[in-house]
Amino acid sequence: MNGGGEGLAAPATSGAATAPLDWKFSQVFGERTAGEEVQEVDIISAIEFDRTGDHLATGDRGGRVVLFERTDAKENGAHRKDLERMDYSMSKHPEFRYKTEFQSHEPEFDYLKSLEIEEKINKIRWCQTANGALFLLSTNDKTIKFWKVQEKKVKKLSEINVDQSKSLGNGPVVDSTPEISKPYLANGVCKDKPISFPSNDSSIPSGGFPSLRMPVVTSPETSLLARCRRVYAHAHDYHINSISNNSDGETFISADDLRINLWNLEISSQSFNIVDVKPTNMEDLTEVITSAEFHPTHCNTLAYSSSKGSIRLIDLRQSALCDNHSKLFEEQEAPGSRSFFTEIIASISDIKFAKNGRHILSRDYMTLKLWDINMDSGPVASFQVHEYLRPKLCDLYENDSIFDKFECCLSGDGVRVATGSYSNLFRVFGCSEGSTEATTLEASKNPMRRQVQTPSRPARSLGADNSGADTNGNGFDFTTKLLHLAWHPTENSLACAASNSLYMYYA
Repeated sequence: MNGGGEGLAAPATSGAATAPLDWKFSQVFGERTAGEEVQEVDIISAIEFDRTGDHLATGDRGGRVVLFERTDAKENGAHRKDLERMDYSMSKHPEFRYKTEFQSHEPEFDYLKSLEIEEKINKIRWCQTANGALFLLSTNDKTIKFWKVQEKKVKKLSEINVDQSKSLGNGPVVDSTPEISKPYLANGVCKDKPISFPSNDSSIPSGGFPSLRMPVVTSPETSLLARCRRVYAHAHDYHINSISNNSDGETFISADDLRINLWNLEISSQSFNIVDVKPTNMEDLTEVITSAEFHPTHCNTLAYSSSKGSIRLIDLRQSALCDNHSKLFEEQEAPGSRSFFTEIIASISDIKFAKNGRHILSRDYMTLKLWDINMDSGPVASFQVHEYLRPKLCDLYENDSIFDKFECCLSGDGVRVATGSYSNLFRVFGCSEGSTEATTLEASKNPMRRQVQTPSRPARSLGADNSGADTNGNGFDFTTKLLHLAWHPTENSLACAASNSLYMYYA
């Protein structure tokens, strides 16, 4: 589907093309009121579903991680099998609720390099759950942290009061009602009555003391506690742009502009450098690492992208330092098309493996590309996202918008891909063979407000992006951009971050 015409080499589904999805608004968290000013620290900077899709995590520029949990699956779980037997589709859309939040990172200052380290969360990755606890990795520019989130019972003491059914002797039971205070001396003797006279005061019974109920520890409530288990620090000279869990459940990688390090989750004191693209002379530097991700099932394979638009597949079994790649994926440049902006717009901002590990999805400034790891001759599908912006590249360079890093995601079945754009828009494309699906939606309660009609002719018109603007892109707001989004791992449900608001959609 190069521009919409070519078929997919080994699509997740084959045969008849799937019909375009009808997306509907589900929920919004942190919705802004009209005219409300957004605080910089509240802007969402990372978003990730866990493996089951029952939990969602977001990170923001203030260093906080917010967790959401799914509620409708629990409520409908008992009847789900019955509904499936009846061949009845559940009309209730997926619902999430706020679970908890915690401060993951604080602003720091590197005194050796005179460098201020932001608290902004760059990436979040879920780890395997254990004993009912949730585990996740979060990172800012320099430091990765391993968090455990678990329900803890809140221990409380029961009140100390008199148990009237078990008073000792014949003495009267102490009344719990307050009495008028009397003047007492230091030793507790009342001035109104001499010590030698026997007392008939009920507070000192003649037959003994009343039985008291001893304090008992109870746990009627539970609260979520987030605890930092490990801190992986001082391993990156440049800003961390990616972290990725390995399928072995024991290791993960972290990547900055020039290096990729391999960590063991249990060991925070050391890491192994597996990729190093730093030249001996920094003046010879021609490209940097922009994103890295482990293969979803092969623990020895990972891919990383570069600012030159290439993706390298490496095999950890070949050598300790993976200087040589096993495969290189890049699209050949059309002759005569080179310009000042060619390398800038070719830089890949994000890569994602498909769930089955067969395909890699990449996002550069202008396009989405789908690659088959068994074909290094070129992408098997290409989708135009920002082609209408090509005449405005000079303006986008002047205001730095050309350096915006948009993320991408695939559906769990690999049939569709999605990515963000400007004016809080996001695009959904069908990538199965023969599909002409190219949907534009807006991150709002009415996602179809900016809907573009899917072109009747496939071929080159697929993905042609007018979206309510002319060919020069007029009418688009380049200050509002949808950079971060995630696709539910098993359902057609999308979570999108528009500024400080989290929008959720289903189809």
